[in-house]
Amino acid sequence: MTKPEKSSRPSPLQLDLANRLIQQITTGELPAGTHLTEEGLANQFDVSRTPVKAALRLMAAQELLEYHVNSGYFVSAKATLGKAADMLVDGVSGDTLYLRLIDDRTNSLLPDMMTETDFLERYSVSRSLLRGTLVRMAADGLIEKRRGQGWNFSPAIGSPGLMAESYKFRTMVECGGLLENSFKIDAAQLHNCRLAHEKMLSQTPAEHSTQAFFSLNAAFHEMLARFSNNRFVLQAVQQQNQLRRLSEHIAVYHAPRQIDSCKEHLQIIQALESDNREWASALMRHHLSITRN
Repeated sequence: MTKPEKSSRPSPLQLDLANRLIQQITTGELPAGTHLTEEGLANQFDVSRTPVKAALRLMAAQELLEYHVNSGYFVSAKATLGKAADMLVDGVSGDTLYLRLIDDRTNSLLPDMMTETDFLERYSVSRSLLRGTLVRMAADGLIEKRRGQGWNFSPAIGSPGLMAESYKFRTMVECGGLLENSFKIDAAQLHNCRLAHEKMLSQTPAEHSTQAFFSLNAAFHEMLARFSNNRFVLQAVQQQNQLRRLSEHIAVYHAPRQIDSCKEHLQIIQALESDNREWASALMRHHLSITRN
């Protein structure tokens, strides 16, 4: 097995792609042994194969991927040992800017409308990275391009009324998704998700991270929606997760609630491992009602 040489100065796009793949490994979406192809990832992220190739080399250098001659890249078994979450590569990436924009918007540091010049004056990033990040936020429903110059931020669902409607909608969609006839679990993903939750529960309060909790929480709900094999269920859950970012990403997740939420997720996982989807749906309904309150 020969490991390809890594690029000495990765671009922001390459860093962004690597971090997004590392996130998928951390949440169990890409379990050990998964074959990653340049063409497949280029189509998934809507980019050319060149930055994908560099991102894969970067991850292989950190031993998160294994490279096999004539076969390509595979997720390493080492990536499932809790190492991936600690290996986000350095540098200002699209994810970094994405989260920074959300943080500043949530803290009322950004107005409803901004031009690219306004963004560039505030953030020390390239115009190409900014535009790519804004396009990604627009696809997630967090911002929209004005007909003239500028961008408008979408309203958050932070008001009590909108938040209540959101959780009622999520209860209908997510609990129903668990009972779909087409529902089918991926045992490897479910197992890795369990390990990720158990790892978070083993952390000390000082190690708790709001960003890590939100990512794990969002990935858990999207994973179950994906298991429904109903694309509209998945799209609805993904949209709700994106809308919640503006109101919940920077919200203070007190450690007791993080712990309780992780334990509730593990109960749902256990019910699914026991092939009791009725109980899993009931547990999900209870989980969402507690979270809403």
